[in-house]
Amino acid sequence: MNDKVKIFEKRQIRSVWDDEKEEWYFSVVDVVGALTEQPDYNIARKYWNKLKQRLTEEGAELVTNCHQLKMRAKDGKMRLTDVATTEQLLRIIQSIPSKKAEPFKLWLAKVGNERINETIDPELAMERATETYLKKGYSEDWIRQRLMSIKIRNNLTDEWRKRGVKKGIEYAILTDEISKAWSGMTTKEYKNLKGLKKENLRDNMSDMELVLTMLSEATATEMEKKNNPKTLEEHKAVAKSGGEVAGVARKAVEEKTGKKVISSDNAERLNPMKDLLELE
Repeated sequence: MNDKVKIFEKRQIRSVWDDEKEEWYFSVVDVVGALTEQPDYNIARKYWNKLKQRLTEEGAELVTNCHQLKMRAKDGKMRLTDVATTEQLLRIIQSIPSKKAEPFKLWLAKVGNERINETIDPELAMERATETYLKKGYSEDWIRQRLMSIKIRNNLTDEWRKRGVKKGIEYAILTDEISKAWSGMTTKEYKNLKGLKKENLRDNMSDMELVLTMLSEATATEMEKKNNPKTLEEHKAVAKSGGEVAGVARKAVEEKTGKKVISSDNAERLNPMKDLLELE
């Protein structure tokens, strides 16, 4: 699942895209707050709790079918919150007297349509990502590198998926093998070095760090195709070998330039002009 923040009339609506079900899940409290124009999260939460209780007493199945997912709270921590699909939200909206109901329905349709169009034509997703990074102050050269890194990463995960690697924990294990082999650190250790918590590590890499990350994953992809690993241990060996190729390149660059490739610099220090807003 991929968590995002969508904007409805300047209000943040936390959302999660489920790749398997191909469906959006939205934070119900965020939606309630937007429709009732509540400036305070706790008031919106109390409104939803009362509405949920009333709907439950009325025997509405939609409340039973709503479930919880972890979403990023204002303090940066991932907390469980009630979520609903587009269909469930449309039914909840009917129970909330609001002049914003119709505009919100149109917004929901637009959000869903954007995702469908991006699935059909991935270039649209790339265009939207480019616009977002530009608004955040990243340079065009860096953005090109970043988008290429996304493509290369997707190529690698496609090979993992074809060979039965489980998304989530096994992806993380293999990613750490690659990272340790070329940088000497796990992803968590790398993020700690840069002073990151929930932020995306690659959004905080220099050009050279991104290039070597791409080299390690592109090499691992080709080795996946060649070796056709079957077990997790075999995949780990391939991942490590891919990372080692980039590790050799890193050491060569450092020897020739006399400078360390890996640094504690994050996006704020690498690009002082960038606007540190959360990505949509």
